[in-house]
Amino acid sequence: MASDAFQDIYEVVKLIPPGRVTSYGAIAEYLGSKGGARLVGWAMNACHTIPDVPAHRVVNRNGILTGKHHFGGNRMQELLEAEGVQIKNDQIQDFKNLFWSPKEELL
Repeated sequence: MASDAFQDIYEVVKLIPPGRVTSYGAIAEYLGSKGGARLVGWAMNACHTIPDVPAHRVVNRNGILTGKHHFGGNRMQELLEAEGVQIKNDQIQDFKNLFWSPKEELL
């Protein structure tokens, strides 16, 4: 059931520390669905009314804020910058060092 999958995704997203980011694919891989990045994207799109899911910390595999239009205006970037993440032209700067891998962090 999709809502169960979404809930599993939300539980992982809630663990992303402030000032760190991860990708749709990294979450999908951690949950055992290596090709499920789109499902993670759909879950992020659907969670904007759930206050404790920091969807702004989930970006594409290149560190680009591909989901920003779902936040309205520049809100995704503002939320990340408030956590100390630097962004230039919709791309996270120092992405490699800020990347949070659930597969490695949640052993």
